[in-house]
Amino acid sequence: MILDHLSRSAAYEPLHPHFPKAFAYLRSFDPSTPDGKYEIDGRDLVAIVQRYTTARSADKMWEAHRIHGDIQVVIRGLEFCGHKDQARLAVTKPYDTEKDVEKYAAPTEPSALLTLGHGNFAVFHPQDAHQPGVQLDSPAEILKVVIKFRL
Repeated sequence: MILDHLSRSAAYEPLHPHFPKAFAYLRSFDPSTPDGKYEIDGRDLVAIVQRYTTARSADKMWEAHRIHGDIQVVIRGLEFCGHKDQARLAVTKPYDTEKDVEKYAAPTEPSALLTLGHGNFAVFHPQDAHQPGVQLDSPAEILKVVIKFRL
């Protein structure tokens, strides 16, 4: 997992062939872009624009992916995102190859709690189970871009 600010994203571009295009898209993102999926480089690099309201941790699922990694950026609003090694979580919904997602029960031991917003980003790989969309003190309106990059 990587957590940093978009202003420093160029330092991470050498880590994956899709990162230069992914971070260029994020740095130039127009907040008026409607919700939906946008191909940046075919189906290997896709931006998902979404608006939603954060919720209590107990109401949010944990997930991880196998085929794609995530770059998650909250453009507007502020949310918590849980992070835990997926090998340490109990599977509640087995891996769905069509959706590239496996769901997990909440951890029974401490996990990291990331704050997403104010221009920072998080990169999640297959070992990084994550729980996005968690409210801080109360529900908040979020504009988020998730970049799915083929591993």
